[in-house]
Amino acid sequence: MTIFKTSPNGKLSGDLRVPGDKSMSHRSIMLGSLAEGVTHVSGFLNGEDCMATMNAFRAMGVDIVEKSSTDLVIHGVGMSGLQAPKNDLDMGNSGTAMRLMTGLLAGQTFDSTLVGDESLSTRPMNRIIKPLSMMGAVIESEQGGRPPLCVKGGVSLKGIHYDSPIASAQVKSAVLLAGLYASGETSVTEPGITRDHSERMLRGFGYDVSTTGDKGEYISLQGAGTLTATNIDVPADISSAAFFMVGASIAKGSDLTLRHVGINPTRTGVIDILKLMGADIGLSNQQEVGGEPVADIRIRSAKLKGIHIPEELVPLAIDEFPVIFIAAACATGETVLTGAEELRVKESDRIQVMAEGLKTCGINCEVTPDGIIIQGGQLSSGTIESHHDHRISMAFAIAGLRASGEITINDAANVDTSFPDFVKLASSVGLGISARAGS
Repeated sequence: MTIFKTSPNGKLSGDLRVPGDKSMSHRSIMLGSLAEGVTHVSGFLNGEDCMATMNAFRAMGVDIVEKSSTDLVIHGVGMSGLQAPKNDLDMGNSGTAMRLMTGLLAGQTFDSTLVGDESLSTRPMNRIIKPLSMMGAVIESEQGGRPPLCVKGGVSLKGIHYDSPIASAQVKSAVLLAGLYASGETSVTEPGITRDHSERMLRGFGYDVSTTGDKGEYISLQGAGTLTATNIDVPADISSAAFFMVGASIAKGSDLTLRHVGINPTRTGVIDILKLMGADIGLSNQQEVGGEPVADIRIRSAKLKGIHIPEELVPLAIDEFPVIFIAAACATGETVLTGAEELRVKESDRIQVMAEGLKTCGINCEVTPDGIIIQGGQLSSGTIESHHDHRISMAFAIAGLRASGEITINDAANVDTSFPDFVKLASSVGLGISARAGS
């Protein structure tokens, strides 16, 4: 077990580039493997989640060469070139990998089984099993739709229109990826905006994807197309950058610049929420790289105020809420979050786990069925249980900047799933943090 310890009264300053975007790194492996030709990927996130995806495609016969920890060469095998794996495909802790892979594997000629770690094995998969089954997929699961997932090969998929009851990029992507192998048109509508990395990257590989609606709510594609190899530059992950945005906002005297961060408009909810709270955040050097917008982000310390978080921003910041809760704890007044039921089925029940941690550190908060109410105050010292959740660990590490004493975070090894070298990079810009092995 890895244990983090933080010391108070730090500030964040300097220049930093956080690791590559996890969502895009997963998809670059998947689509690069199915493309015709050789795909070059730079900025790849070599965290455990994305490595699980890489290892799965290697197990299905794809040659992936690591030129460095962040630069890959993928020798695509084409849409029908994957081979049956000899063993189960282990997705580790990654819900993204398991859900998207299920969509892709539903169209293969061979059977496959997807497994995960203890945490992933408790997460709901019926949300993808239902639409994929409507397309003709045959997927067996444990009770309640839990992994392992056994995906039968050799079935004929047909295109459907799926009106998704939840705003989830993972559900949308699983259906669209299965649609690559389906006859006719596959389309999805959603009740709200979700990240559109799958659509953008499919287009980058030459696949025609149609998006219509004021906010991109209707997405469709035709099956039986081909993917053409390309070069992908993965920008820095805004979900990882979010920890430093909050840290620099709450720590007096901070002035931090984050380089080459992806600012896809379906992902910038954390910036919008922090600005509503009064954060001093500025964007510069904005450009588009490989179909994705990027920018340098400068954050200076500011006095934050509590707000009622607009529900339309919730799906645009769904992964960033653990650290947004830390910003709320350091703000003046009350912060109210509603419409965030999705947080309860992440790597942990992030609403409940964060509430427990905040209370441990002296912050008054109230859990509601779809959110939380947080009263700003003074963070105290405390010992936090991460519940195997990387974002809980990093959120409370950032809380250490404003705590009155040391914060100890147990079971922080899972940080490596999304942010290798978090402790080293955070220390380099001023966070007082250390990591040690525990029993």
